[in-house]
Amino acid sequence: MYRNVKEIREATGMSQKAFAEMYGIPISTLRNWEQGMNSPAPYIVNLLSRTLPSMNSTLKKIDGKNGCSYYYDSNQKCLLDIKGNRIYVKEELEGVKEQNLALYLDDLFEGLYEIRDRFERDCKFDKEEDILWS
Repeated sequence: MYRNVKEIREATGMSQKAFAEMYGIPISTLRNWEQGMNSPAPYIVNLLSRTLPSMNSTLKKIDGKNGCSYYYDSNQKCLLDIKGNRIYVKEELEGVKEQNLALYLDDLFEGLYEIRDRFERDCKFDKEEDILWS
């Protein structure tokens, strides 16, 4: 388990700015926490740490080509990214070449982010406009 916010952020590989934006934490607050000037409530550290996959024996870490880390849970056939997104797959990944797997995962999660962004944009547009799609 992580002891502080800095350990959590460093485990994600994210910059302070990216981490702060992802979790809606003011950058100055994050910096103060990391420098020990202030401390978040223990439940905040606990909540943030729960967004990362736990490192247990069923998880295999895979480093993507774009600098992101992914995790594969062979028991659940589940892929996770450092943002807490989960994708369940049918195909067993054992035997897939590691270099190729890193590329496949980058593409898979990039596609997820694009589809999610389009979905959120469509929902926002739908709220603003009086349109029914057929």
